[in-house]
Amino acid sequence: MSACVLHETGLTEKHEQILGRRAELLQQMEGSGEQLCRRRQVEEGEEGEEGEAARRRNSTLLQDLQRIEGRLRGTWLPHPHLLALETRYWVSVEESLPDWEDFLLGRGPPPAPGTGQPPRKARLPPRPQPRTGRLER
Repeated sequence: MSACVLHETGLTEKHEQILGRRAELLQQMEGSGEQLCRRRQVEEGEEGEEGEAARRRNSTLLQDLQRIEGRLRGTWLPHPHLLALETRYWVSVEESLPDWEDFLLGRGPPPAPGTGQPPRKARLPPRPQPRTGRLER
């Protein structure tokens, strides 16, 4: 029986050592857990500040772009010659549309060049004569 008592005493001592080691490890884990939690809070606070700064910066940039876009939309008018050219282009497109309609709808070949309505002569201002740089006599 004394062998059993000695064996049980040894097991009890080992159990107490294990429980003591467990308590130490739990304290270390709680301490490191608290440190980790504090680190995360600090990092999140820094990231939160950086994120908020980025949001403010992006908002300011967006407002600037919208303001510039509004100025460009309100002030830019195309040159009258450009408007006239664009108008003449769309008129010619509308005039030639019946000739191209079957082709565009996939029902036939493209029209042959020179068929359809004759092109209108546009009234353009006369071109200035190029200067040669020599004096003519």
